[in-house]
Amino acid sequence: MILRRGTSPKLEHEKKLMTSPEILDRYRDIIVNTLKARIDQDHLFVYDMLRYCMGWSDKDGIPVNGVMGKSLRPSLCLFACEAVGGNMRNALPAAASLELIHNFSLIHDEIEDFDETRHHRPTLWALWGINKALVAGNVLRIVADQSMEMMRKNDDKDTERILKGVELLTEACLEMIEGQYMDISFEGRIDITLNQYMSMISRKTGALIRCSLHLGAVMGTENLRTLEIFRRTGTSLGYVFQIRDDILGIWGQEESTGKPVGIDILRKKNSLPIVHAMDKADSKGRERLREIYSLQSLGEPEVLAVLDIMEQAGTRDYAQGLAHQYEEEALKSFSDAMLPDSYKFDFGVLSHFLAVREY
Repeated sequence: MILRRGTSPKLEHEKKLMTSPEILDRYRDIIVNTLKARIDQDHLFVYDMLRYCMGWSDKDGIPVNGVMGKSLRPSLCLFACEAVGGNMRNALPAAASLELIHNFSLIHDEIEDFDETRHHRPTLWALWGINKALVAGNVLRIVADQSMEMMRKNDDKDTERILKGVELLTEACLEMIEGQYMDISFEGRIDITLNQYMSMISRKTGALIRCSLHLGAVMGTENLRTLEIFRRTGTSLGYVFQIRDDILGIWGQEESTGKPVGIDILRKKNSLPIVHAMDKADSKGRERLREIYSLQSLGEPEVLAVLDIMEQAGTRDYAQGLAHQYEEEALKSFSDAMLPDSYKFDFGVLSHFLAVREY
């Protein structure tokens, strides 16, 4: 498949107009209500921390609105279950578990990256310290397990399906943690290949997104062909999400992402743009990149130098083109499923949003 080079004026116009896809709005209320029911304890302050983490309250415990994330993973799970003809409510415990595990990973990721803000708010560790934040993250992970356990209590007749769901989620969680380890181990290196990078993101980000579609489908059908289609589609969609995330980590605007332009350069992360520039820059550019990545810490001059090298190498066009390639693969895979056209349309809108989003 030929990669697209650059973005057309039409696509740039679409990006400006892009709003949250209907899929992400359709399930939001039921997801939030289900999650709040999982974190309703008030006997320990750690649960106040978790409600802050989920975007439901401020640091003083006062309820707030409008700071929760996209809820992509639980929305994909519920969408998949409905798309294959299942009852969406049967997938709610699994959907809640996916979001809880995702936020568990964010808490740990913020500590490992020393991120002090997320969604324009201080992170847990920045407010309450690393030790308490680690415990809060671990509590979320256990609450996620409890959510899956509720499926057994609610439907003890479908044990095989429930055990399959637990197996998928456990495997995805392990892959996600493996990917995070790989990402950390790549930082500061200049020898990461594209294959190594793709292997890392297929675990760190792709595993949970793949699981979201696959797990939702498992909750709604036993058709093996359909389940494989949803698994394959989820794999491609995971690539779309992370590649666009990497683009935003270099060129995203702070008012949209909540992070400074070039933040991944400052951290010396080996995201896709860095891997591409290391490979495709001319000899002078590669040598300059090696010099920069050998420094103990980076500042604005180094960020600007790396951005210039990437411009010369056509890195942004390449990365965006790769995101669109996987978007097309996800759409093609999803089209193979015997589903109502309305679900295929909704998925197409979502996949394009993920490929061009600004946050």
